[in-house]
Amino acid sequence: MGQVALPLGLLAAAGFLSSAGARVIDPLLHVIASDFDTTVPAVSIVVAAFTLPYGVCQLVLGPVGDRFGKLRVILGALLAYAVATSACALASDLGTLTLLRAGAGGASAGLIPVGLAYIGDSVPYAERQVTLSRFLTGIVLAQTLAGPIGGVFGDYVGWRGVFLVLAAGALLVAAALAARIRHLPDRRNPSARFTIEPFVGLLRRKASRQLLIGAFIDGMVLVGAFPFLAPYLRERFGLPYAAIGLLLACFGLGALIYIRSAKLLVRHLGEARMVLAGGLLLVLALAVAVSVPWWPAFVLVELALGLGFFMLHSTMQARATEMLPNARATAVSCFACLLFVGQSIGARGMGALIGTGGYRMAFAIDAAAVLLCALWLARLMRRPQTAAAGAD
Repeated sequence: MGQVALPLGLLAAAGFLSSAGARVIDPLLHVIASDFDTTVPAVSIVVAAFTLPYGVCQLVLGPVGDRFGKLRVILGALLAYAVATSACALASDLGTLTLLRAGAGGASAGLIPVGLAYIGDSVPYAERQVTLSRFLTGIVLAQTLAGPIGGVFGDYVGWRGVFLVLAAGALLVAAALAARIRHLPDRRNPSARFTIEPFVGLLRRKASRQLLIGAFIDGMVLVGAFPFLAPYLRERFGLPYAAIGLLLACFGLGALIYIRSAKLLVRHLGEARMVLAGGLLLVLALAVAVSVPWWPAFVLVELALGLGFFMLHSTMQARATEMLPNARATAVSCFACLLFVGQSIGARGMGALIGTGGYRMAFAIDAAAVLLCALWLARLMRRPQTAAAGAD
């Protein structure tokens, strides 16, 4: 399968929808809380409702992709995502919205990780991180646009309409993929059985175990804090939702800086220093977020969060695509499962910390955890990938 055959545009569009589905809720937490007459910590369950099924469903969709074809899984996931997301717009109470968000998260599980595995099948490891950075364009655009879209809808239209927009987008991408799927290479293994052997194989390898633990911690202490920056801005500075959305868009701009410089960064820093530098940027950004009294500083905060997160996380993703080359979708899906289970736990934990000690205390604790995580991951990445893949 040659790199020229990669449907990167469609894969990136699917990644956009998945990431937008997760992040567009951030600037809407406050308005949903007001609509349902409850609090932001209570509404944070809709974040966990998306991310937890997203993680758990990886354990099914990964092996399905290895057996029946990754593009076919992506197509089915797009259709299911459209149905569940459009239904979110009809939710009459927080409990119903939570259940429907769980369905959307489960469907979304078949988009980004399976797309990563498809690229892993197609591109040699030496070129993979740069290719993955191009795939990340869709995810980064979602990070850039989800905030403004959510903010504008929160201010002027209401939160329900944003789900209808996402559902329509999913149907369009599904139609485009369906029209091309027969002409695209898609590695399948019809003889593969649904057993625990691939999972046992991952756990037997020390490097794989460590990377999976790293994914869980990454989700818990890095990604789990992001949804609460929007309500923090609202409560501390009284900003309108549209303005908050524009500030959150700077996260995507920081990620775009990473994409444009990924080749240079990989060449000059290497994996270990990429992870360490990314982690330090995240810590610095969180420290500034809880200390500065001026909301314009959040332009730089979000830029640093976007750049730092993708420097750290994309390095881990590249490693994940090589954990189990003969069952790549299974391996990447396990990685994503633990990442999003960690995010779900982290989101609920941050909500509890905020309810107990306020936003500043919660973000300060999270920054300290991010620093420890980055130091450990940098040490892990010093091990060459080829050695890591084969180490028992």
